[in-house]
Amino acid sequence: MSDKADSEQRCRYVVQSIHTAPETGGRRTFVTYRDLGIEAATFGRVGGKSSVIRAGMSKPSGWHKHVCEFQLNYILKGWVDMVFEDGREIRVREGDVMMIPGGYSHNELRTSDDLEGLEFTIPATIGTVPVDPPDWWAEREASLQSASQK
Repeated sequence: MSDKADSEQRCRYVVQSIHTAPETGGRRTFVTYRDLGIEAATFGRVGGKSSVIRAGMSKPSGWHKHVCEFQLNYILKGWVDMVFEDGREIRVREGDVMMIPGGYSHNELRTSDDLEGLEFTIPATIGTVPVDPPDWWAEREASLQSASQK
């Protein structure tokens, strides 16, 4: 392999502040995303963004899955309540790491008003696909609705 071909395959180093990184697009309109330069440094193999929520979620994101190998989130500040296809419901808090395999259905239920985090994905650009809720979810929602009417 030539030196040129070898250098094209290697990642470049990057140092970027989450506070001064350029703003970039993202999946949620109520979140400010900043590009950490990881996508360019890895030739699209890995993505990295910081995110700062501008207002807490007013309703759940809806059941969905991502088209990717994995998505890793590190919570810097605040919290997010999540529910997964296996029925596990958790609050992911400041200092927590959450890795969601590609194709694994989940739903963000609510967030704090001060949620900040870092997200890393393989590949850099991932897709989001809405999915039907699991059967147990409809039963849970009906039970909650019934309880609130009493």
